[in-house]
Amino acid sequence: MARIVAVGEVMVELSLAGEGRAQIAYAGDTFNTAVYLSRLGHDVAYATVLGGDDPFSRGVAELMAAEGLDASLAARVEGRLPGLYAIERDAAGERRFFYWRGEAPVRQLPELADGEALAQATRAADLTYLSAITLAVVGEAGRTMLDGLLAGAKAVGFDLNYRPRLWPDVETARAAIDRAALAARYVSASAEDLDALGMGDAPERWAKAGAEVLHRGHDHSLTILRPGEAPVRIAPGETVKPVDTTGAGDSFNAGYLAARLDGAGPEAATAAGRTLAGVVVRHVGAIIPREAMPQ
Repeated sequence: MARIVAVGEVMVELSLAGEGRAQIAYAGDTFNTAVYLSRLGHDVAYATVLGGDDPFSRGVAELMAAEGLDASLAARVEGRLPGLYAIERDAAGERRFFYWRGEAPVRQLPELADGEALAQATRAADLTYLSAITLAVVGEAGRTMLDGLLAGAKAVGFDLNYRPRLWPDVETARAAIDRAALAARYVSASAEDLDALGMGDAPERWAKAGAEVLHRGHDHSLTILRPGEAPVRIAPGETVKPVDTTGAGDSFNAGYLAARLDGAGPEAATAAGRTLAGVVVRHVGAIIPREAMPQ
């Protein structure tokens, strides 16, 4: 069992069901991955900032407890509310997102979180996990804080989950993402995000710097780049008709990282990630019922 600290934002999720109806859940890219890593047998703490005694922050805290996540790094601030987003899905399971997150307390992570406790936790953890969304929502001061945390971490997992609307400009995003990837042991990056950032040649550079890079191609193939080794290309997996693709990448990352931390090689870890993601996309919501997890 590995000790993992995941850092990011968990939000209120409204899943639009038509006729003025919606289901309430709680999700966020690194939070989803943290839940699946915990279900896959690892000891996971989630670092974020929530509100105080509002029903939504209580709901997040209750979900963390139910999923076995360590909430000691989740700061609580009275009078604040977590961010909210709504999802609209089409017939193919693809989705559109609508966000209300400008006042979310996680945007003030450096001022509101216990920085020393977070630094100690990341130094002691086997893996510190974050995403480009984490980097975006915490702002410039938060990115400076996270740069220091990553420099002291034993190992870093980083998902290049690029959302242009969260960044002031592409140059700021590119610089912050590059710093995080150069500090990471594991990097997950899609061709779409790399193209949008103008960083198509970055995976090779990150691998030379020491990262194991999973480069997801436009055709859904995977290329694994590792320091000092020839790239390994893995063909697209089984075609799955999705119901909801919201948690596909987050669950794949959890399956892959859990397997690698358990000692599996990259190809076996890829199979584990694809197996979990293939089940997740057959359900509505980023976090599927525990009983639906693959055995």
